[in-house]
Amino acid sequence: MNASLALFAFIIGIAGLFWLDRDSSIRTSKALYLPIIWLSINGSRSVSNWLGMGAPREIPGQMPPTSLLDQVVAGTLMLLGAIVLIRRGRQVTSALKASWPIMLYFSFCLLSLLWSDYPEWGFKRWVRALGDLIMVLIIVTDAQPIAAFRRLISRVGFVMLPVSVLLIKYYPNLGQGFDDWGNQGIVGVTTNKNVLGEMAFLLGLGALWQILSLVRDKEQPNRGRRLLAHCTLLAFGIDLLLTAHCATAGASFTLGAGLMLATFLPHFRQRPAAVHALVLALLLAGGLTSLLGGRAAIVGAMGRNPDLTGRTEIWQILIPMAPSAIGGAGFESFWLGPTVEKAFSLIGGPQMTNEAHNGYIEVYLNLGVLGLGFLALILLQGYCRAVSVFRRDPEFGGLLVTYVVTAAVYNVTEAGYRMLNPEWFFLLLSIVAASRLVKPSRDPVEVGPGTRRRRPSRLGNSDVLEVTPSWIRS
Repeated sequence: MNASLALFAFIIGIAGLFWLDRDSSIRTSKALYLPIIWLSINGSRSVSNWLGMGAPREIPGQMPPTSLLDQVVAGTLMLLGAIVLIRRGRQVTSALKASWPIMLYFSFCLLSLLWSDYPEWGFKRWVRALGDLIMVLIIVTDAQPIAAFRRLISRVGFVMLPVSVLLIKYYPNLGQGFDDWGNQGIVGVTTNKNVLGEMAFLLGLGALWQILSLVRDKEQPNRGRRLLAHCTLLAFGIDLLLTAHCATAGASFTLGAGLMLATFLPHFRQRPAAVHALVLALLLAGGLTSLLGGRAAIVGAMGRNPDLTGRTEIWQILIPMAPSAIGGAGFESFWLGPTVEKAFSLIGGPQMTNEAHNGYIEVYLNLGVLGLGFLALILLQGYCRAVSVFRRDPEFGGLLVTYVVTAAVYNVTEAGYRMLNPEWFFLLLSIVAASRLVKPSRDPVEVGPGTRRRRPSRLGNSDVLEVTPSWIRS
């Protein structure tokens, strides 16, 4: 099949996926297109890059180049998103109060600019980082938040994953590139194979969640065609994970899929406390394997070197270079200036793209031990809230638990706790959604088709109006 014919076939196929997944009983806000566009851009390439106006490659130690077009696009999306949130004032306030660890973290990031050597640059990045939070709030304050969550995954996945396959197989000049070591690899719609693997595993887990929900609930409308659409999306995701050879994303998807399948079993649905035991067992198994010397064998089986492709050496060099163990270099400030040149000289070359390849070390370098403490608080509260949602809605709660746990694991060898990173976006979305659904609220919420009232929350004495699609069975 030549490239033009393949392009036509993929366009028809993508349109078919949207047609198969249509559901007239769900009416999410038109504002949902803002986070869909935001995530699609941040999970692929910038607008200027798609138009052939991409900025030059980043130079270590220098301010990353920016494009006026990209700034205008991001600013417009954030402005429109802010207008939407202002109109949803009470719901937004409630969601922010329920997600107070995230607010503390963002506040500390802003405070850290006081000791940054590049406060103006850091402030610009901090404002841009608010875009992730704005888009997350648009989703969770929708009249039908779980349906909005589902549509975000579907609409982004139906485009990004098939187009990635198309570019890789029929347009290699766009779908393939070179990594920092000069090795050729696939990138799909992204600019880096790790980002491609990240998007494939995140969207793949979302597709698996919808498949399991459809399999379990045979009363869902248009069940057959929707099941076909999400099975196709999952197949694209698995194919990209295998093709990209991204070990971290593949391991995270395997872990997440196993955890999600377990939470759908009757034993776990009837005993939510068993989720804690399962997660603890997984973490202990990983920790004991590393302590007992089994890490090399596992990493080798995943196609990685025992030193995680040089990561362990990089970590040993970077950790002592933090300007302050307490507060770090300041938000998004470590990878600027002479410190980076020193790091690259010690490592022996640019074997990384301005990141530590470890989310926890990355936070430590920029925000120190205090930043790690706030991050730990976010993860702890997010996990507890996700389990609380699981007690009331095992299907959606299982997805939230999976995203939080896989985020904690993924960041062991990749820096996912960064602004505009898909992993960070999904972590924020999962935690804010869990906090929003658990916290009792009397905020007025539009009840549209496909929603129903549920009994008062077992987590509080207040009556709770939960806006939940009718196809969710708790």
